[in-house]
Amino acid sequence: MSKAPLRASAAIALFVFGFGCQGQSETAAPLLLGDALDDAAPPLLSRTRPLMSTVFRIQIDAAPGNAENVIRQAFEEIERLENVLSEWRDDSDISKVNKLAGRKAVKVGDDTLRVVDAGIDVSMWSRGAFDLSWAALWGLYDFRPDSIKIPTPEQIKPRLGLIDYKKIRVNKKYKTVFLKKRGMTIGTGGIAKGYALDHAGAILRGGGVESYMIFGGGQVQVHGERDGRPWRVGIQHPRDPSTYFAALESTGASFSTSGDYEHAAFDGSGKRWHHIIDTKTGRPADKSLSVTIMTSEGIYADALSTAAFVLGPRKALKMLKRIAYPAEAVIVGADCKVYMTPKAKNQIRMNVELVDGRLPNCKP
Repeated sequence: MSKAPLRASAAIALFVFGFGCQGQSETAAPLLLGDALDDAAPPLLSRTRPLMSTVFRIQIDAAPGNAENVIRQAFEEIERLENVLSEWRDDSDISKVNKLAGRKAVKVGDDTLRVVDAGIDVSMWSRGAFDLSWAALWGLYDFRPDSIKIPTPEQIKPRLGLIDYKKIRVNKKYKTVFLKKRGMTIGTGGIAKGYALDHAGAILRGGGVESYMIFGGGQVQVHGERDGRPWRVGIQHPRDPSTYFAALESTGASFSTSGDYEHAAFDGSGKRWHHIIDTKTGRPADKSLSVTIMTSEGIYADALSTAAFVLGPRKALKMLKRIAYPAEAVIVGADCKVYMTPKAKNQIRMNVELVDGRLPNCKP
């Protein structure tokens, strides 16, 4: 959704396919169709559309006769949400809230209210590891390899004082959002795509589509089965794009992966700089290599994957155990060790053999 080089969406690291299939390089094919490696499976109805500064793909198994029309409606809903939630559109709710930061509350629509409210939930759960007001750091970094830009501590410091989710006020009765401090800026890129998947999925199900996969910007939602078998969502090896080291199976869930290998660049010394920023320091978070979250709702999967990445494995697992909202996680720590929630351990299918709990061919 966001065009900014900072963290605005979960990294593209998910691979969805029919049960029993194998992964390929994400660089060459970030999404491999479920029947691409399974000649026995009937073809999927697959449609794509560029939205929210990424490409959304909807795939349907055993498509009903009205599938094309329902898919069109789902894409139209994602486009509508982009217009409402994009911080890059001057007339969006989010832009209006940002323009009036420190001055007055802004009346917003139900979608904005829901996204901001959920963002505050995850901000509180993670104690600021995810923070909607991260967007105060806009423009400081550029991770494009040919124009890498890294800010100095002096450039970062004054921006950090503008990041504080506790200063975001939501009034549900009057449907308003207020940023208490001038200069504050909220960005919904780290949560809006998941919300869009939730809405698109509801439209598909409402139109009689029982088995589908939606993919968009690192977010995946699956429902039903692929040729009578659960969908399987593969997790990319954070240091080997040709390998999916594990997979989680589901007939109804949302997934989000955050990784330090997307939107990343190396400076002259060989140091990796990536777009998932620790808002406490203004520097790229360094406690994780990748995090995959599985939940019932995309809106929370999206934000929680960022929060868990910034927290690091141990604090992230403690957070997920503490909060009332059910979410499962597979985390590759900075030490290349794989950490999981209990339910994820029961559902995961490993494609590689861990060495002392660590991924093979993995270097921080």
